[in-house]
Amino acid sequence: MNDLIKQLQDVDQRIGYLIHIKDTDSWGNLATFRDKADQLKQSVFDMDAEEFKIQVEQLDDAIRFLEERCEEGLTAMERVRIVRSPLRFSLKDILENVYEEYTELGGEGEFNIDPAMVVAKANIVRRIKKKPYTSPVMIIGQEVGHGEEFRNGGSCKPWGNEKAMRYMQVAETEGIPIHFYIFTPGSYPVEEYPGAAQQIARNLYTMTKLRVPMISVISEGGSGGAEAVGLSDFRIMFSHGYYSVISPEGAAAIEGRVREGRKVPPELVEKCAHQLNITAADNLRLGTIDRVIQEPHLGAKTDDFNFFSRIRSEIIRATDEVVLKTKSVRGFRSYEVKKKKAENPEEAPQIDIPWDLNPKETRRLLAQRSKKYREMALEGFGGHTMPAENMFKSLYSTSEKFWYTFRYDVLKNQKKQVQKAIKEFSGEGTVLVKRLTSPFTSVYDKMFGKEEGKSTTKPLTITPPPAAETTTQDPLELTDTYTSPLANEDRTVTCPNSEKNGCQDLWIPDLYGEFCGVCANCGHHFPLEYQWYLKNIFDPDSVRIFNNEIFSKNPLNYEGFDERLQLARSKTGMGTANLTFYAKVRDINLVVTMLYSDFRNGTVGSAEGEKFVQACEIAKRKKRPLLAYVHTTGGIRIQEGTLGVIQMPKCTMAVREYIDAGGLYIVVYDNNSYAGPVASFLGCSPYQFAIRSCRIGFAGPRVIRETTGTDIPPDYHKSRKALTRGHIQGIWDRRDFRRNLYQAMQTMGSPSLYYR
Repeated sequence: MNDLIKQLQDVDQRIGYLIHIKDTDSWGNLATFRDKADQLKQSVFDMDAEEFKIQVEQLDDAIRFLEERCEEGLTAMERVRIVRSPLRFSLKDILENVYEEYTELGGEGEFNIDPAMVVAKANIVRRIKKKPYTSPVMIIGQEVGHGEEFRNGGSCKPWGNEKAMRYMQVAETEGIPIHFYIFTPGSYPVEEYPGAAQQIARNLYTMTKLRVPMISVISEGGSGGAEAVGLSDFRIMFSHGYYSVISPEGAAAIEGRVREGRKVPPELVEKCAHQLNITAADNLRLGTIDRVIQEPHLGAKTDDFNFFSRIRSEIIRATDEVVLKTKSVRGFRSYEVKKKKAENPEEAPQIDIPWDLNPKETRRLLAQRSKKYREMALEGFGGHTMPAENMFKSLYSTSEKFWYTFRYDVLKNQKKQVQKAIKEFSGEGTVLVKRLTSPFTSVYDKMFGKEEGKSTTKPLTITPPPAAETTTQDPLELTDTYTSPLANEDRTVTCPNSEKNGCQDLWIPDLYGEFCGVCANCGHHFPLEYQWYLKNIFDPDSVRIFNNEIFSKNPLNYEGFDERLQLARSKTGMGTANLTFYAKVRDINLVVTMLYSDFRNGTVGSAEGEKFVQACEIAKRKKRPLLAYVHTTGGIRIQEGTLGVIQMPKCTMAVREYIDAGGLYIVVYDNNSYAGPVASFLGCSPYQFAIRSCRIGFAGPRVIRETTGTDIPPDYHKSRKALTRGHIQGIWDRRDFRRNLYQAMQTMGSPSLYYR
């Protein structure tokens, strides 16, 4: 009888699970089955044992039939509900069932630095030639903590991501693989140091060049929170998980323009979940993951122990594959791994593949990681060149690379070495001559009466410049070749700080003309169009746009997005929200990438990411400074799904390689700069500045309020706050942009730059 009671309890739980997945009890007559289960529970001791057994088994068969029907027609949103179920397995279950002898680092439970981020040093048992071998690994991932409120449902705070980064570096020092497990709806949006966006950017920057194999496994991958521990050499996803640029509810709220406090229509949520292509099958097709781990029907739960064995074999196989690709002699072992996979996917390969890498293998690992991300999302944009043109471009870039390397790394470096040797020899010779002649000069001084301590050096006289030169215009003043069309209105405008600072009303022709959009009293900066910066910051006629043939498209066939893209093209005459160009500031050549508001609010998708990466590669090849001017960015473009999200690690990889080559990367924020770009390829810059009055952050006030339940102060995202938190290095006045940029290029960066 006890077994039948347990079976009934199991059936009752499965009914509740189906109701949770379907978000209704009307599907498949679930309400009736639930009532039937309740009735059986109440009459368990009043019913004949045989009759009770028959009814429980009938109910069990009926629910099993519904489960099979549900599995066959699972929608994207139903997979999201599976992931969010309290019955689903978590990282703690994986630690206990996949690994051996794990030790949590950075605190345990609610006494952890951030309980939502779990870091553990663990061992995993591999069988090599039928003998067990224990290999150490570092485990890093989010813990949803079903029922544990202190874990924030896997939503990590910035210091949790900082802890993850710290132990990534520990793993690198110890030379052991890192296994990342992603269980997060997204990062916790707070700007307090180290800052949500800035810390994710630091994590990505660190992961690009970690010298150990990295494997990431996704259950619930929510945007930037997933990317904080997501960049890896091999990306796996559970079959019932989801990986998305934004939650389906968030996308529906944006698409439906739902006001805060209003309920988002369920139909719109379902539609957005489908259009975002968030499932494992979708992401495998898009190329944002490498493999799918199959789960039991309706997703794995905490007691699916066979599934944990499958995870063990898949994580070992993935690590083996990554390591094998770095080996010089790998053919037979690679064949054996694939053969074992085909014969028995449940069993881990029993091949002798040491996971530690020598320096040569490490270099190969980093090169393969770079190539992997460089080739992602290439089908997400238009404007690809023809094969013949590709060949020409390749030859041109190769010859250009040879020329600039020869010119600046060979000739100029040799010249520097010769000058250094001459200077060293001259210095040594001066000291030697002085020592040899000092007795004679001492006698001479005594004979001819030179006073002790009196210098014979003639005073330096500074000749003032001719009068004609003093009247020459300062070359670092704004070029003043363009006046904003906003200056054509004959009216006044009130400064937003007038009540606080007593600012007078501003006449618009003066404000947007002579004053450059800046209040003469308090310094408040009114927004200006991006063309003003093109014409006034850089040397006249020096701006030359490149890669303008690349354009954004609709890779997911997102409903209605083609029309919106066409409208943006008609409005701007551009194909993307990223304008890349060559320019000069007082004859110093630089490469500029500009995200501007006119095209889809400066959001970043596949085309924008590709143009950014190519700008990094050109700046690296030509040894020029790279300026990322953010006129405005609204984050990652949600209509491109994970093809947009993948631009975060892809562009950060390009930035890291540019900086490692000796490049000078400067970021200047303006107006509103939020979300994914700030949390990746912008926020990783060592030199970040902001135009006064701009806003910088990870999430807007509404998202913060809905996520944390708290209201933020009006100045929470202001540039002054970002400066006090250490997220930026300075605040620039728009009128001094050109001067400050020139000064930055002269005082920052390595000797590798062409003009050094």
